[in-house]
Amino acid sequence: MKRDLPAYCYRRGRSRYVYFCKHGKNIRVHAEPGTPEFAAEYAMLLRGRPPVPKRTMKGLIQLYVESDRWPQLAANTHKTYARHFRYFEEKMATVDPATLRTVHVYEMRDALKDTPTEANGKVKALATLLAHGIRIGWLDQNVAQGVRALKGKREPRGPWPAEMIEAFREAANADTRLIFELLLGTGQRIGDVLKMRWGDSDGAGISVRQGKTGAALYVPFTASLNAVLRDTPRRGLTIVTQPNGRPVSYSLAHKWIMDTRIQIGAQAWDIHALRHSAASEIAGLPGMTAEHVMAITGHTNSAMVLLYAGAAAQKARAKEAQNARGK
Repeated sequence: MKRDLPAYCYRRGRSRYVYFCKHGKNIRVHAEPGTPEFAAEYAMLLRGRPPVPKRTMKGLIQLYVESDRWPQLAANTHKTYARHFRYFEEKMATVDPATLRTVHVYEMRDALKDTPTEANGKVKALATLLAHGIRIGWLDQNVAQGVRALKGKREPRGPWPAEMIEAFREAANADTRLIFELLLGTGQRIGDVLKMRWGDSDGAGISVRQGKTGAALYVPFTASLNAVLRDTPRRGLTIVTQPNGRPVSYSLAHKWIMDTRIQIGAQAWDIHALRHSAASEIAGLPGMTAEHVMAITGHTNSAMVLLYAGAAAQKARAKEAQNARGK
């Protein structure tokens, strides 16, 4: 039982934020429990008058989280944005977003240059917040829009080499091989693969609702994936399960995959690179276009296809061109 919060106040899961819930409406309480500010805000909520946020970054975050845009985001996006929003509240909670300039965004980005992925993520989250500020009339321009991303220190992902794919198949146990074949055969993200259910399959393919994009896809099975699925026992609702039938978490799936990667010396190719592999395999086949790749991966523009399968597509088109020249 909760004993540290008054009536109608709750924390959602592991979130540190407190929400006031009455008559089916959830309103975030921004003051810290136990403070006079919390008592004042709580009293206003009890009277049915939620406080109007000031024109600050903290207030803008509050309005965005309470808007109809927030529930439309995927669960992982919620977690990522919440982390960035905490950073904004720590660094510039009382700053009027209208006073921000592009130079300030670059200063924030460059201060985090040692972690480029984190820096780029914060710029993106800030751009999203400021876009909401424009929608509600707080701002006239989005100074975070168009800010150049930092280049990552890690080499760009590439597809798994054919010899590594075969080595993994030889070395992996049945449960790990199943995850591997689902990733490679369907071209989907690990989160979507772990949620796949037997009931979503018609035996020839599977219906997928992507967690990140919300896109609905039907993905036919490859011959290799079909062969593995025929030998897979149905131990639970999901296709990928632990021996006791319970679903497999991301951390456990990562461990299984990593153990085999280390065993065969494939540390340079991670789980997400299998999505690149699927896209590259399709792009490298005669007659395949960006639309064929997008039909499997769920991407909505050819620029992302170029990122995932550009090298394979270029190689296939180059072969076609040279064969035409030879004729």
